[in-house]
Amino acid sequence: MAIALVTGASRGIGRATARQLAHEGYTVAVNYQHNTEAALAVVAGIEQDGGKAFAVRADISDEEQVMAMFAAIDREAGPLTALVNNAGILFAQSRIEDLTATRINQVLSTNVTGYFLCCREAVKRMSHRHGGQGGAIVNVSSAAARLGAPGEYVDYAASKGAVDTLTTGLALEVAAQGVRVNGVRPGYIYTDMHASGGEPGRVDRVKSVLPMQRGGQPEEVAQAIAWLLSEKASYVTGSFIDLAGGK
Repeated sequence: MAIALVTGASRGIGRATARQLAHEGYTVAVNYQHNTEAALAVVAGIEQDGGKAFAVRADISDEEQVMAMFAAIDREAGPLTALVNNAGILFAQSRIEDLTATRINQVLSTNVTGYFLCCREAVKRMSHRHGGQGGAIVNVSSAAARLGAPGEYVDYAASKGAVDTLTTGLALEVAAQGVRVNGVRPGYIYTDMHASGGEPGRVDRVKSVLPMQRGGQPEEVAQAIAWLLSEKASYVTGSFIDLAGGK
């Protein structure tokens, strides 16, 4: 039994990814921060479909909570072989004149520090130099890392730029240790995150400017993540898949 940890798995891309990985035979650790009911619903749905999953609560920006989460996973009957760093936050759309240090640091602590902490703990369990059997990590970035999200989420975009650099550097650092590290960069995807930015209908507003003329679905991103984790991508590391409808 191989375990896959998906952070921020109670909604959106994380939920779709948890379901996809369970379908492919992983036991899925469904990480969440606040919404216990939603996380347990993801677990129940996976189990109803014949898969295996368990919920594990942790704020990934908190080092002690991250370590406790990985310790809880260690107690399950199987090695951690896959990590999907997906949990992320953004705040209301804002120009830079209105950004505060508090907001910027909150975004960076979850979207960057949280990814680093989870990668650190995963590598300790997966890499050959630590006695692991190998594994794969997928970091969920964003097309915003390339586009900058001007006038809306420059702080979020900058955090995802850092995620891209983490992905590249870590991939090179652990390539010889049996661990592959790749990234996906979703564009305008139909998820609840847009409501956090104050515009639930954002995808429908902008879809006409996309080359494919539509927003994406979380399941489309989940398929790419699952492929990068699979043996079908065994010679792929330090790479990115853009899922942005041509944007």
